[in-house]
Amino acid sequence: QCWAPPGSDFHCDVSVFTGSFSQLVLTQPPSASASLGQTAKLTCTLSSGYNSYWVAWYQQSPGKSPRFVMRVGTSGIVGSKGDGIPDRFSGSGSGLDRYLTIQNIQEEDENVYYCGANYGTVTQAERK
Repeated sequence: QCWAPPGSDFHCDVSVFTGSFSQLVLTQPPSASASLGQTAKLTCTLSSGYNSYWVAWYQQSPGKSPRFVMRVGTSGIVGSKGDGIPDRFSGSGSGLDRYLTIQNIQEEDENVYYCGANYGTVTQAERK
């Protein structure tokens, strides 16, 4: 979850979200922070050997279901962003890392962000 106390930085608590498909594991750092108006870069790391896979990023507001943001592979966004996702949100990838970048952070970006991986035709993930 992200928040911005008056006069201080914009903080994000990023929930660890792992998906298991045999040996595929996703790892997110426990938190990230950025000031309002600045840029936040969230990371989802695939386990070794899965560098060609894409991940799906999700955004969840309190009391609501996760909302699809975008799929991200090694070369960036795969397909289209989710409905209503602003242009301030972008994706990129490098090696085993898949990034969700939020530019010009706004108060409405205060959410929990998850990543999930695609394996074949199934997208599955487990909140831990």
